[in-house]
Amino acid sequence: MNCIFCKIIKKQVTSDIIFENERIIVFKDIEPIAPVHLLIVPKKHILSINQLEDEDKELIGEMFLIAREVSKQEKVDKNGYRLIFNVGEDAGQTVDHLHLHLIGGKKLPWA
Repeated sequence: MNCIFCKIIKKQVTSDIIFENERIIVFKDIEPIAPVHLLIVPKKHILSINQLEDEDKELIGEMFLIAREVSKQEKVDKNGYRLIFNVGEDAGQTVDHLHLHLIGGKKLPWA
C-alpha cells in the first residue's frame, strides 16, 4: 500500500506526532492553514466517510473525543477550532485515508 498516512502510522515516514494510541494517531499537517492544523487519523485504513462500516461507529466517536482533548492540549479549546472531514476530490480530499482536520489558533473565515 502506498498510503502516506499508513506509512506515518508504521513510522516509515517521519511526522510531528502529538498523540497516539492503539487505534488513532494525531500529527501536524505539513501544509498548515492556521497556527494549529492537526490531522486525526484512524490506524485502520478507511478510504473516506463513504467507506465507513457500522462497526466503525466507536472509532469515529473516539476521533471526536480525541479532537476535544488535543484542542485543550493545543490551547484552542477556549477561542474555538474547526473540525473538517473532506470527502472526495471535489471536497479537497488529497489523501485516500480517512482523516479529521482540527484547525484553530486564529479567526477562521467561513469559506
